[in-house]
Amino acid sequence: MPRTTSAAPRSADRPRAALAMTADAAAAVLDPAALASLGEVCDLAQGPALDDFSTERARDVLADTEILVTGWGCPPLDAAALAAAPRLRAVVHAAGSVRGHITEACWERGIVVSSAAAANALPVAEYTVAMILLSGKRALESARSLRAGRRRPDVLATPRDVGNFGRTVGILSASMIGRRVIELLCPYDLEVLLHDPYVSDEDAALLGVRSVGIGELFTRSDVVSVHTPLLPATHGLVSRELIGAMRPDAVLINTARGAVVDQDALTEAAVQGRLRAVLDVTDPEVLPPEHPLWTCDNVTITPHLAGSLGNEWGRLAELAVAEVARWASGAEFAHPVRRERLAHLA
Repeated sequence: MPRTTSAAPRSADRPRAALAMTADAAAAVLDPAALASLGEVCDLAQGPALDDFSTERARDVLADTEILVTGWGCPPLDAAALAAAPRLRAVVHAAGSVRGHITEACWERGIVVSSAAAANALPVAEYTVAMILLSGKRALESARSLRAGRRRPDVLATPRDVGNFGRTVGILSASMIGRRVIELLCPYDLEVLLHDPYVSDEDAALLGVRSVGIGELFTRSDVVSVHTPLLPATHGLVSRELIGAMRPDAVLINTARGAVVDQDALTEAAVQGRLRAVLDVTDPEVLPPEHPLWTCDNVTITPHLAGSLGNEWGRLAELAVAEVARWASGAEFAHPVRRERLAHLA
């Protein structure tokens, strides 16, 4: 039975490693430089990444694999897959959530798991802050109006409720991304409120925000940014009642998951012009072509692009290589995923 410690065997031999993700994910995240860096700290199996653990090649590769570097599209590491990988003791996920492939069988085996969620949180937080500031200036709406050929408004006639000085921003959930948003908002002249039932008033104060109930968050905020993971307890958390309690012309930003929000209620409020929205996620993704949110001038929909993309994949690769190097040296992961925390993670 493999050991359950997070330390790799201390020997002159580098650990045997393999990639498990789609070919597209491997090509996107692990460029030649990243693969070269990975090859310096482990003995990486040659050939394409594994995307099906039931093939003969996969069984041959898994037989000797001690650490898997996984990514988007990795198949579930269920009992059958683990039976083919008797030496596997660690998984480093070069992406965010591990829910799609880390199973109970992994925890029962004692396999240790790391994730690049911390690296993926930064671009989501940057997107969120950008949208908070742009919505405060009504930049997105103004750009659409200008493109439509409407007359440029008189700047000196701008209403007093436009701008970012002294606005109130509500953060729903001090998740990893929520905390990065709070951190990035620090330099701005904003009041930041937080609702998270797992964060005490004292801990919120240490973050530089004020903890409030969920009702107060929605009634007081000019912008509410949703960062709670989609769990059974959070499905539809942003309810019709909360949406109805938002200030007129307030903004709802969602970079979490579409199903956290009552989308029918949001659609009604947006179509009526009562509030504005910036949605990087919807339910479903993608919305049907006839959905009324597409034609709302007060709604911006982006194609789930807030997370890492393009050159930002380099952060994921760097973190993954560093975690493999730590494990190979006998150290614990810097970014472990704990079994007992799964109920609160995306």
